Parts: sequence; C-alpha cells; structure tokens
Amino acid sequence: MSELPLIGRYLKKHTEALVKDVGLVAACGLSGKSKATLGRYYSDAPEHADRFMPIDTVAALEEAARYPHLTNALADLRGVTLSYEGGKRNAPGGVNSDVIALSQRFAMLMAEYNQSIEDGIITVNEAKRLIKETTTLQQVLLDMKLHLEEETT
Repeated sequence: MSELPLIGRYLKKHTEALVKDVGLVAACGLSGKSKATLGRYYSDAPEHADRFMPIDTVAALEEAARYPHLTNALADLRGVTLSYEGGKRNAPGGVNSDVIALSQRFAMLMAEYNQSIEDGIITVNEAKRLIKETTTLQQVLLDMKLHLEEETT
C-alpha cells in the first residue's frame, strides 16, 4: 500500500486528537468500538491507510469532546471557517477584553515561533506547540467575533 496522502494524514491526526480528548476508554464505550479499532482509525501504518472513523462514531465522540476536532478539520480542508461556541455562550467580558486576550495570545504565539525557529528548524514538538498556540488564538478570535455579533444585534 502506498504512503497516506496529506489529507488522510491530516484527518488521522485529528481523529487521534478527538479520541484523546474524549479518552480512549470513554471513546470505546461511546462508540462501541475496541481500543484496537479506534487505534486503526488514526494509525498512519500503510495497512490502515484506507481506514477512517465512520461519521456516526465521529458524531458520538464529538458530542462528548471539548472540541469538534474532525468537524473542524473537514471545514479547514474546504476553506470554511466555523464559529464554535463550545459551551461559552454569554462568556464574560466583551470586545475590549477580547482585544487584550488577542494581543496576549498573539505575543505568546510569536514568542513560541521565535524560540522554535532559533536554530533554523522547527521540530515536530515545536510544531505541535505552535499549532496549540494557533488554535488558542483562533478561539480568542471566535470569542471576539461572537461578542461583536452580540453588539450588532
């Protein structure tokens, strides 16, 4: 079997994040799948390249997860931006506090980037930290968007 295409690797990475978010044992219970089966869905081994999590399993796990990992990944692949509230409806603060949080998170992202690029190479662990900071920054932007929408309605 050939190497997994970029889209497949991207989806498998987010599948793993979803399972880890829910917890492997809980994911088994919610999905009715074994640990081995769930592991195959995010394995990048050539023999599992064509195995992906069924959509009903994704829906069940995302309901229990803190974040809709695969839904967001699919949206990213299509160039769609989602507005995810994640149980933060009527979050305290407003646009002013969002601007402060945005500045702080962007500074943290730039500091992480500066540290990561110092030797001219971004390692896998450094890339993971940058992705985490980018995702957090995205959440701050979504909160800001929701607060702006509240103010205009």
